[in-house]
Amino acid sequence: MADGRPRSVLIIGLGNELRGDDGAGVRVIDRLRGDAQAAGIGVCAGQGEPTELLNAWEDADAIVLVDTMRSGAPAGTVRRFDASSRPLPTPLRASSSTHALGLGETVELARSLDRLPATAIVYGVEGLAFEVGETLSPQVQAVVAGLADEVLREARELAASG
Repeated sequence: MADGRPRSVLIIGLGNELRGDDGAGVRVIDRLRGDAQAAGIGVCAGQGEPTELLNAWEDADAIVLVDTMRSGAPAGTVRRFDASSRPLPTPLRASSSTHALGLGETVELARSLDRLPATAIVYGVEGLAFEVGETLSPQVQAVVAGLADEVLREARELAASG
């Protein structure tokens, strides 16, 4: 930012831990929460309700979102998307959300309402198991730690780019 103050950055992990791989975003938040907060980076976890997200990122200059996707890629595949200036691709617009609007639709709603932060980065983790009562699949569990490190690194860079 031009005024020299640090950018306000928020990391949001989305998902439902009771639905197997859908909980990957929440698990990422669990792993990085302490280090992020120590660095002055906000963190939160939620199920991705549109109003919940719009309110959570309202004062943020930049957001980093982590969600599960279903694109047909091998389970555990991680993809990074910059949603700052263009819509998310189909795999995240048709996410594993159990809500009427998925993450992609929520991002586009925020964009149309001029409520999307200037920088919006999304990490999608390809899920495999979404049944109620399941735990993370071994493929998704294997990428959680590395993804948490990558998300935190990116959030720190965004905060420093003020």
